[in-house]
Amino acid sequence: MFDNLLDLVKGQAGNAIINNPAIPNEHNDAAVEVASSSIFDTLKNAVAGGNLNSVLGMFSGGAANAGNSPLAGIMQNDMVQNLMHKFGLDQSQAGNVASGLLPNVLQNLVHKTNDPNDSSFNIQGIVSSLTGGSGGFDVNSLLNQFPGNQQQTNDIGGGIMDSLKGLFGN
Repeated sequence: MFDNLLDLVKGQAGNAIINNPAIPNEHNDAAVEVASSSIFDTLKNAVAGGNLNSVLGMFSGGAANAGNSPLAGIMQNDMVQNLMHKFGLDQSQAGNVASGLLPNVLQNLVHKTNDPNDSSFNIQGIVSSLTGGSGGFDVNSLLNQFPGNQQQTNDIGGGIMDSLKGLFGN
């Protein structure tokens, strides 16, 4: 999953990283990796902290809402801190990078995950990556926490909710 996320961030890095004079060109790849790590680590830490439902909620809320999830704020703060530390950017410069990159990356990540015709991301692979391949979740309880779950499952048809059920043998 991380390699696909890295590619996704790289594809969205244009003005935020690649064409940004605050980040020298020789550091573009490292900045893309820092951004990708910030996203991945936030998701992984949320799952490790018992907040799998927050992660699932971000993916089930639709691409347009991904940047408004509570996890997006944590990712943004983490990305800003990591960019400041790694590249010596001031808070304003790092904030511009994060705000110029993160919403588009999250929107694309959620869209690709929910698109049954796009195999670059799927919720099964994401959850597996974040949990180290461990299962044992009561998915029905988690899915019932999301408003309109039954409607979403029917509307998505082969999307995120069906993938989740398949992950856990339901």
